Amino acid sequence: MKKKNAIILASIAAALLAAIILILAISLGKAKKENEEMSQLFQIEKEEMENEYSSFATQYDEMKLIISNDSLQIQLEREKEKTQRLLEELRNTKATDAAEITRLKKELATVRKVMRSYVAQIDSLNQANEKLHSENKKVRQQYAAAAQQITSLQEEAKNLSDKVNLASQLDATGFVVNAKNKRGKATTKVKEVTQIAIGFTIVKNITATTGEKTIYVRIAKPNGSILTKDNSKTFPYQNTRLEYSIKKVIEYTGEEQPVTVYWDVEEFLDAGTYEVFVFADGVMIGSKSFTLS
Repeated sequence: MKKKNAIILASIAAALLAAIILILAISLGKAKKENEEMSQLFQIEKEEMENEYSSFATQYDEMKLIISNDSLQIQLEREKEKTQRLLEELRNTKATDAAEITRLKKELATVRKVMRSYVAQIDSLNQANEKLHSENKKVRQQYAAAAQQITSLQEEAKNLSDKVNLASQLDATGFVVNAKNKRGKATTKVKEVTQIAIGFTIVKNITATTGEKTIYVRIAKPNGSILTKDNSKTFPYQNTRLEYSIKKVIEYTGEEQPVTVYWDVEEFLDAGTYEVFVFADGVMIGSKSFTLS
């Protein structure tokens, strides 16, 4: 009897273990899918927030047109400047930066609350003047039109399946530019430079496509022209083609990856500030300036 009970208990344990393994596998697959969907949602949410911040900034200007109270005018201008500052911070924030997106979302709720309070104040003031009341009604209609426009943009964003996901773009940081003389020593004197070494790091990005990536580097002289050995060497960028100085192919795995390229100086260089621009996958992923005297 004891042996039989042991066999039954072992069978139950094995069944439970198999069920747990199956549940874990399903959970992992679900988590991966949810992570991909979350990245897309973050991007859509960021665009919706940008539209709302922009609409609020416009509304503050419209409010100022219908009031004559100097003190309220100053307050509205201050709130408009704050809204524009938050909008700029949002535009400079990556969609994958969940912490910053969350902070700016909370700020947006505050801006929305402040906006409602000013709308209430202006409505109260306009009750004493029929002409201002009529103008306020017109403004509210404009608000409704702006809100409808935002709703349309939100729906459009959800349906744009072919839109490039900003979260998957590469990003280059940690730029180091070293100008060297013929002995390989660092120098900033333009007449001594025989080679320019440009180093940077492609940051880790689990949402980016892996595989072979072509990196294009443009070195702009102080007058804006591009250092190049052959003017026919170009790459596509938006609706045009740009000359490049250096081209390098890397094998990107999604992990952080250092990259170094070199420009051998065979032409006359002017003293001044030079700009380095790095492109990949049709977008600019980083830049750096350096000065030769």
